[in-house]
Amino acid sequence: MENSFVMVTDAPVSLNFLIYIQNLFLNQNRQELRFPYLSTRIAFKEDFELKYKELWNEVSERISEDHQNDARAFHKEKDLFYQRLFVTDDSAFNQMYKTFGVWWNSFAGRFSIERSIGDVSEELYIELTNSLVQRRIVPKKELNISFIYDECSLANTQVSSYFAVLSIRDFFVQSKELMLKLLASID
Repeated sequence: MENSFVMVTDAPVSLNFLIYIQNLFLNQNRQELRFPYLSTRIAFKEDFELKYKELWNEVSERISEDHQNDARAFHKEKDLFYQRLFVTDDSAFNQMYKTFGVWWNSFAGRFSIERSIGDVSEELYIELTNSLVQRRIVPKKELNISFIYDECSLANTQVSSYFAVLSIRDFFVQSKELMLKLLASID
């Protein structure tokens, strides 16, 4: 049986921005701090957690349909994040948006995320390929994996058909369970 398995990986800016926002929100309400930390309080909407989950699901679905939707959401629809998650103070949001963009476009941002899972994702690809060949499963389309720099605590990141959003931690701590989940997502 010939290998027809294709796995595409990326680090979507919009989902990583949502993780950034999530961590700012969580840092205001707990002792265990996560990146980024700000000493000033941000005015989040009262029903932030519900709105966050809805936005996460919407953005994830759009990315699973077409990866071009990621950059479009972050760059052309930035008000999507602001209007749904924050109380009106656009100067604070614009500062946060700019700070994230500077970090994201530095070597410490996107490049580090993509590089940190490079070798591990190659090993995962080989394991998945071998398992699919052994089971005589022919994938119907490519498997898309989106990487986020930290865990998503406020929304569901379950693997769906040919699409997964995974944190860097998932790759290093839960690698065996991860492979089984990804195999199950391939019809």
